[in-house]
Amino acid sequence: MMTKPILMALCVLAAAPAFAQAQGETQRDPAKTEVWKPIPVAVATPRDAAPSDAVVLFDGKDLSAWESEQGGKAPWSVADGAFTVVPGSKGIRTKQRFCDIQLHIEWRSPAETRGFSGQNRGNSGVFLQEIYELQVLDSYDNATYPNGQAASIYKQAIPLVNASRAPGQWQTYDVIWKAPRFSEGGGLASPARITVLHNGVLVQNDTVLSGKTEYIGAPSYSPHGCAPIYLQDHDAKVSFRNVWVREL
Repeated sequence: MMTKPILMALCVLAAAPAFAQAQGETQRDPAKTEVWKPIPVAVATPRDAAPSDAVVLFDGKDLSAWESEQGGKAPWSVADGAFTVVPGSKGIRTKQRFCDIQLHIEWRSPAETRGFSGQNRGNSGVFLQEIYELQVLDSYDNATYPNGQAASIYKQAIPLVNASRAPGQWQTYDVIWKAPRFSEGGGLASPARITVLHNGVLVQNDTVLSGKTEYIGAPSYSPHGCAPIYLQDHDAKVSFRNVWVREL
């Protein structure tokens, strides 16, 4: 009588040629590994303009997509295709709320640096969902604590390198933001994550955030939904232009 192990082995040996034949057919026929659906949506990418599927948050003309953090019209100045912080006027935020996004934003610190240093030189911030800060600072030949320099996740993550340009020059942040997720009970299901290119250089590589930005104390999470992008008034005349997002 043939034992069960021997019978199974014979079945495997019998199936092997058929499997090898099928595998050989796949290797010989490229169509076997072609996937035709879903078809990616076509997105136009004009030179020096936002992608066709982007939400343009500043078109060089007005701040109609923004409002004051206190409510009402955004109080910052607009001129020459850019908008600039009016010190003492408070921050501004988008009227639209966002979760996962690709963000493009260009910024420029004041050219005049005499008498200013550290955190007092060209300070502002890009806050994702209003509470997670990507630092804006003139960090060109300007010493400060590294987790507070330009392209840091403020008080949490030091940038991989300092890609800052000289004061008065336009700089770019390209950001991939993955919003945190919370359970129905309010617990943290997955933390926020961010990737940042500063002037085309990778400075935050899928960085995991420990919670909302805190000036004093450790960061922590509390449940929230989609929220505006917020730009900070930190008493410096920082300018911004070419701001757009793609919802992911």
